[in-house]
Order: sequence, then structure tokens, then C-alpha cells
Amino acid sequence: MKHLLNIVFFVVVLNFPYLCGAKDISVSSIAVPPISADSVLKKVQNFAPLYETLIEDYRAELYVKGRVFVRKKNFLFRYAPSMFKYKRGIREYMIETYSDLHYTAPDMYDQKLKATYDTIDRFQGIGVDLLEYFHVNIYSTSLLHSKLISPLSGSAQKHYDFSIDSLRREKDEWLYRVSFKPKYKSYQLVEGHMLVSGKVWSVRELQFSGRSEYLHFDNLIRMGEVGTESEFLPVTFNLNATFRMLGNAVDGNFSAVFDYKSIDLADTPLKRKKREKTNYDLTESFRLRCDTSRYLQLDSLQFAQLRPIPLSVHEQNLYKEYQQAQDSVPSKKARTKSQIFWSEFEEFGDALVNRHTFDMADGGRLRISPILNPFVISYSGKDGFSYRYDIRYSNTFKGDRFLRLSPRVGYNFRHKEFYWRLHGDFDYWPRKRASFHLKTGSGNRIYSSEVLDDLKEIPDSIFDFNKIHLEYFRNVYFELMHKVEIFNGFSIDLGISMHERKAVTKSEFVSPGDGDGNGEDGSGQEIITDPEFHEKFRNKYRSFAPRVKVSWTPGQYYYMNGDRKINLHAKWPTFSIDWERGIKGVLGGTGQYERIEFDAQYQRSLGLMRTIAFRIGAGVFTEQDQMYFVDFENFAKNNLPLGWNDEIGGVFQLLDRRWYNASRKYFRSHLTYEVPFLILPRLKKYTRNILNERLYFGLLMMPHLNPYLEVGYGIGTHIFDFGVFASSINGKFADVGVKFTFELFNR
Repeated sequence: MKHLLNIVFFVVVLNFPYLCGAKDISVSSIAVPPISADSVLKKVQNFAPLYETLIEDYRAELYVKGRVFVRKKNFLFRYAPSMFKYKRGIREYMIETYSDLHYTAPDMYDQKLKATYDTIDRFQGIGVDLLEYFHVNIYSTSLLHSKLISPLSGSAQKHYDFSIDSLRREKDEWLYRVSFKPKYKSYQLVEGHMLVSGKVWSVRELQFSGRSEYLHFDNLIRMGEVGTESEFLPVTFNLNATFRMLGNAVDGNFSAVFDYKSIDLADTPLKRKKREKTNYDLTESFRLRCDTSRYLQLDSLQFAQLRPIPLSVHEQNLYKEYQQAQDSVPSKKARTKSQIFWSEFEEFGDALVNRHTFDMADGGRLRISPILNPFVISYSGKDGFSYRYDIRYSNTFKGDRFLRLSPRVGYNFRHKEFYWRLHGDFDYWPRKRASFHLKTGSGNRIYSSEVLDDLKEIPDSIFDFNKIHLEYFRNVYFELMHKVEIFNGFSIDLGISMHERKAVTKSEFVSPGDGDGNGEDGSGQEIITDPEFHEKFRNKYRSFAPRVKVSWTPGQYYYMNGDRKINLHAKWPTFSIDWERGIKGVLGGTGQYERIEFDAQYQRSLGLMRTIAFRIGAGVFTEQDQMYFVDFENFAKNNLPLGWNDEIGGVFQLLDRRWYNASRKYFRSHLTYEVPFLILPRLKKYTRNILNERLYFGLLMMPHLNPYLEVGYGIGTHIFDFGVFASSINGKFADVGVKFTFELFNR
């Protein structure tokens, strides 16, 4: 309410002569106000935080019309994200969508696609990567969901140069056309202009152009008239976008029109009371960003009743040509064998290189990754090249109960190891986040030097060391857990964990014999048959363990999506304690042990696209009896590709994987700092492709590593991520290496 009174007071003071009956003053009778671009910008920046949150909530109908023209195309066209299926010989396409849009300050959008009309086969609505250009709060410190630094942010002068291009008098106010240009090339910076009202220092028009990942864009946003309900909201968008990648070029021209149905202002007493009552419940202000799963594909007459602006003659002709082509398409029976062959070949090729989503008859949804996908490959100096392939199945049942299955396979080329896993989740009581979780698969191959240590304590005369290979084991795991949130942010997981570990090379437990060929097998060696020996030393070990995990996130924000509780960010770190107890003799368990781990992690935004994250953890194995493996849950090696957001930096890149199973106890800590501009802006020639820069710091302490230190620097681009790391052991330099991960279309 205080902010609203400030605005009212400001507007009344500026318009006092007119409110007292004074007539409009002509341009010729008034002096042009002497003011600099910095002064105009400063006034707009002072009011921007107020205008950003002045509109707390609105609901609108959003109409988007677009024409797409394919200028260049090659066989890599099908790799493009959110790209439509190209039809041979047709280069220009028409797209129209009609949606319900719900906005909540400062940057939350819920868009439900209602209807489409287009000339594209298998069209599923404009992709999220384009929709975000119509989800812009121009007074926010960043644009496009934190991809761009806004020229209205408080530190804009560090990144932009400003100038006043022109000044004009319109009705009873001066309008300043302020241009801005980036001081250096970067994907996070844009070029354009803003039209500023000298009456209330608000932006009436914002135009910005630049590059965002694989797009060249030019966006023009016009706001509502001063004094109207939509004064601080966009009413039209005009977007020109060009997609360029690997020899492909596609131009798109889009127009969007908003029809507001309700606009709610911030800071009313009722809303404050409601926020105080709900505490961390953000249900009224948070929804899914975009839902295009349910919509109608209308015909021309039906969509004409929704269209707020008429079609041009050229656009009408595009629809006519499309309809004529559809009417002339021969049926499958009428096609020649050659036509059928090439059609089926094209569908097969499409399955190889494109991700596909299928809606099943039971209401489920199956998503299959492309087989020939180079963008799930990673490289590191320690582990070489790795590849992964994912399939996901999901289904929603009555009461928002949810089933998810996600098989994955992968291969590490340096270690020549194949990995597989199946994760399944069934949320049977989503309001309490109560669910069952199944995990099974082949884990990392595990080392156990303790087996040989125990064998060496036995006199050498008993067995032949040359035939003992018990230090490298395959690991297959099975885990079933039940999770429930007792109260907001506090969860308990109960379940069982099972492992079967087989020696990669099977060992023979034989004695050296007397050297005269007098052993039982005539080779001079004697097979050891002592039951106690074989009870302890095996080629295969199994474990069975009940497991309990308790996690607590104080200050956990959430929202309710129907009956489903969705956790968001939190005020404080997430703390967890994970305990399991191996029991000998149960379901084939060959030994016993106790494992306990503590973990705390947190990620916090520092504003203007800067974040800091930390992770601290410790673990210990105790009470081990005939259980020679230390296999921690939180401190484990991942041999498959991990992208930019790999556990918020909480991993070691250069640590040899044998160290993960070498000690019964550990302490670790990680710190990661991410910022769009850190070092490379000083090298202006090379900064355009850099989206983010990171600094890494990691510390590990365990026996024989006191300490292990790792520092790193990484850059993130829209095509790949790259990092260079250095490590030291016990105060001495140990290693230096790099990590490279493809990230195209995965951000």
C-alpha cells in the first residue's frame, strides 16, 4: 500500500497543473527539459523495483501468430530443438496458438495451450524456448528467465553504454528514446532502445536484440497506455528470430497480443493476511511454467472466432496452399513401392536422431532419447569418453498419484565398462510426498584391497598368491525405499539395500604344493577345502541391509499442484543423515557392517545471475565382519556424463576412482561460485559464446589423503561445458586435467 501511495503522489504532483484546469501546453511554448541519458536511466532504475512487483497477479488470453521460413537446410536439421518436421519442397509455414496465461510476480508464468491452427504436421505448440520471449517482465533485473542482464538492472552501467536518441512530446508528457549498447560482446547482453515516459518514469516500449544460444532475436514490447489498468504490462510483442546451426538457417516472425481478464495489484491487506497464514505455501503464486500437453487443433472457421487480428493476404494463401496439398496427398495404398520405402526410411532415420514422445493408450507418456545423439557424450582426463542413453515413462492416476520409470544404459570407453540402471518412483500420496522408490542396476566396479590384506596375514605356505585376484569386483545393487514427509521440509526414508559383488577375475584358492607334482590335481598344487577359509574369502559377496535416511530442509517453500506438493527453494541448507546396517545370513548376506553418512548442501542466488553453492559431508563404515567393501552413498564416482549442474559442483574431477572405496571414513567439502562475467570479459574478442563462468574448490580428508585439494575453473556455453582442474595430495602437486561435456539443447 505504501508503494501505491508513492505512485499516486508522484503522478498527482507531475499533473497538478492539469488537475487544476490548466490546458495542454504546446511543444513550441515549453522548453525542452535538459536531461542526460544517465539521469533518465537513474530515474527509471529507482522506480523499476516498484514497478516489477506492482502487478502481483494477472490472467490473460494470449494469441501468438507466426510465419516460419526455412532458408537453408541440411541433414542436421532434424537435430534442432523444438523444430518441426520439414516437408519436402515447402519452405514457408504458418503457426497460430491461443493460450490461457497466468502470471504471478516477479517471474512466474503458467501457460495452458488451448488451441492451435497451423500448416505443420505433428505440431505441439510453440516451444518453450520461444515462449519465454513472450514471458518478459521488463522491470526485472534479468530477462528470459535469467538468461540476459536487463538494461534496467541496478548495475546496468557496468555493462551498457546509454544515450538519448530523440525526445518528443506526446499528449501531456515527454517521451525519451534511450538507446543502449553492450560494452563488450556477450550472450548475456543485448542492444536496443527504450521509450521512457517523463511523467511517471515508466517504460512505454522496449526493444532489445542479441543472441541467445542458437538464436538471433529482435524483440519489441509495447506496454499499455499510461493511466490504464495495463500501464505496467505488455500488450503486444513482435519477435523476429533466426535459428542458425551447422549450416541450417530458419527465420521466424511472431506477433503476440494480450487480452487481460484480471489484474491484481500487490500489497493489499487481504493478500498480506493470506501470505502470513500460508507461510511457506506459494500455491497462489506458483504454477508450472508451461503446459502444452492438452490442446485442440481447430479448423479455420473455429480458429477465426478466436483470432484478435486478421490474417494478411499472404498468410491466407499459405493456409489455402496447405489445405490443397493435404487434399491431394495419396493414401498409403495408392503410393508406389518406392514412395513407401523412402517414407519408412525417413521415419527410421527420424527415430535415430530425434527425441520422441508417445502418448500411450493407458494415459501414460513414453519419451525415448535419440540413439545417435552426440550431445550425451563427455570426456575427462581421468575417465576418457562416456556415453549414456535414457528412456522415460510416466503416468498420472486419480488423485495426482504418479508413476515414473527411467531406464538408463551407458558405456565408458576407457575402462571398457557397461552400466545399466532402472529407477522407478510411485507417488501414492502426493500431498504428503509419500512414495516408493526402486533402484536397481550395475554400480561402479569396486575395489577391495582389504581382502588381500587379510590373506597376507595367513602364512604364505597355505596358498598361491598368483591365482588370487580378489581386488576388483562387479557390483549389482537393488534398493527399495519408502519416503514420507512428516512435516514441511522434514522427510524420513525407510527401506532395504542389497548388493552382489562378483570378482571380475575368478580366483583359485590353492596351495603351492610341494613342487613335485604331488598335489591333488597332479599339478603340484592342492585345492584348499577348509570351510572357515571359504566362509571368509569368496569370489562372490552379498549384503543385505535395512536403511534409514532422515532429511530436513528448514524454511522449505512449496506449492500445491492439485493434490501434489512440489518443493521449491528454501531459506536454509538441506541436512541429511543416512544409516544402514548389514545383517549376515539374511537373504544370503555374507557379512555385516554399519554405514552412516552426514550431508549438507545449499545453493543461494546472489542476484544478477550470480550463485554460490556449498556441500559438506562425512561418512564412516564400522562393525565390518567379512565385509570387505566400503561403498558410500554420497561419496561415489559417477562414470557417465554429468552436465553443468552436476550436484551443484559437489564432485571431484581428478580423484582416482579407487580412492572412493579405499577408506572406512571420509570428510569432504565443496564450494562453487558461478557468475556470467568473471575473467573472460577482459578478453573481449572471445566472450560472446560464454554463458557462465565458475570457480570450484574441493577438499577431501581420509587416511593417506590429508588433505586432497582440488581447484578448478569452468566455462559454460550453449554447445559444451569445459573445465580445467588441478589437484594436490598432502601438500604436493598431484595432477592437472580437463573435463568436456556436450550441452547443446540440454540447458
